[in-house]
Amino acid sequence: MSLLIDNIGELSTCDGEPVRDAALVAEGETIAWIGAAGAAPACDERVDAAGRAVIPGFVDSHSHLVFTGDRSAEFAARMAGLPYSAGGIRTTVAAVRAAPDEVLRANVAAHRAEMLHQGTTTVEIKSGYGLTVDDEARSLRIAREFTTETTYLGGHVVPAGADADAYTALAAGEMLRACAPHAKWADVFCETGAFDADQARAILTAAADQGLGLRVHGNQLGEGPGVRLAVELGAASVDHCTHLSDQDVEALAGGDTVATLLPGVEFSTRQPFPDAARLRDAGVTVALASDCNPGSCYSSSMPLMIAFAVRDMGMTVADALWAATAGGAVALRRTDIGRATVGRRADLVILDAPTFVHLAYRPGVPLVHSVIHNGAMVKAALTRR
Repeated sequence: MSLLIDNIGELSTCDGEPVRDAALVAEGETIAWIGAAGAAPACDERVDAAGRAVIPGFVDSHSHLVFTGDRSAEFAARMAGLPYSAGGIRTTVAAVRAAPDEVLRANVAAHRAEMLHQGTTTVEIKSGYGLTVDDEARSLRIAREFTTETTYLGGHVVPAGADADAYTALAAGEMLRACAPHAKWADVFCETGAFDADQARAILTAAADQGLGLRVHGNQLGEGPGVRLAVELGAASVDHCTHLSDQDVEALAGGDTVATLLPGVEFSTRQPFPDAARLRDAGVTVALASDCNPGSCYSSSMPLMIAFAVRDMGMTVADALWAATAGGAVALRRTDIGRATVGRRADLVILDAPTFVHLAYRPGVPLVHSVIHNGAMVKAALTRR
């Protein structure tokens, strides 16, 4: 089955300058041809973009969708001046442990659909709200029904009443072995109030021995060892990077670990926004992700993350779009997604706008007109014109 998207006003490939007055052909799940509008070969189906902009599907490389319960009271308290801390995670842990599989599955399905309709065609999903062997394993089994990018996050926080060293041994041992068959990645929250460098290293090195790729939550609440530990261990990504020393930036610039920035967290927790321009100027690869979770950022909107990045993090709109698509692909070590070029997967978003700049220019407006995922139309909307 072939699909032609014709009359594209602006095609942002995220691999060079935007292409004007373009057309694109997908053969099955793959982009097969890009050229001038009106010059495309005949196809089985045709979509008239009517001068709209087309971008790659968003790649959200950091989310926590296996949860239930509501933590809006925490958000209201933060907006009233209460500082954020990592301890609120335990509230969700209690809710997840008490929930049957079908409740967790329905919640993931609803949020995954919400993401797809906002243009997110690839999403990573973590465990981390079970913190028992059985609950972490079932969280990953459920996550794997919705994505291949599943991450074991038994090292999220130490459960209430548990000894930190004993729990670290569990997370690096029995829990990891139960979860590894259902995970592609392992992650640890290396932060004050969660796991220190030695504990994080123990879990991550054990995960690497199990064949899992590595990711790290680091430097969210203050400067700490998370970033340099991630680089030392060759992690694909270190996420948050809100508070960075010169040594942290130097380490990132000297390695291939992606700095994944999560600006929705800074909005929701009243923390300072990370300085993306500083990282860009140092030559660090940057990704943007939502960190969609019930505590520190309950938003699944990658367009909103782009708007935050442009307004508050020193990114150009082109930088932010790249970070939310191609950058996310690099953070997942994927070469088949994140760019709209021949040979890549046909994951595309048609915007109800003449240019991708509107993603930041019109924040909060539902600009996603249509979504093509794996070469098939999964969302088609009526135009507002």
